[in-house]
Amino acid sequence: MKQGNYITITEFCSSHRITTQFIIKLHEFGLLDVVKKKKIHYLSYEELPKAEKIVRLYRDLDINLEGIEVINQLLHRIENMHKEIISLKNRLRLYE
Repeated sequence: MKQGNYITITEFCSSHRITTQFIIKLHEFGLLDVVKKKKIHYLSYEELPKAEKIVRLYRDLDINLEGIEVINQLLHRIENMHKEIISLKNRLRLYE
């Protein structure tokens, strides 16, 4: 594991003023990937935008973990549908 590609959840949580237990719960819900090495939990830099979005939903909009899970699933479905629409538009261009 490269140290440069990860941040400890303690650092992330202190900068966002949340508990480390919240990040662990997000991991248990399957919303974030957390890496554990030598009893220290890490978030990859690729997970940071997702983690920050979830923190905003939780703190600013007061949405519980179950609600965040549903929102995350819906956003994922919308993203897949958007990719499919682009693909279909590209296929239609072939017939113009």
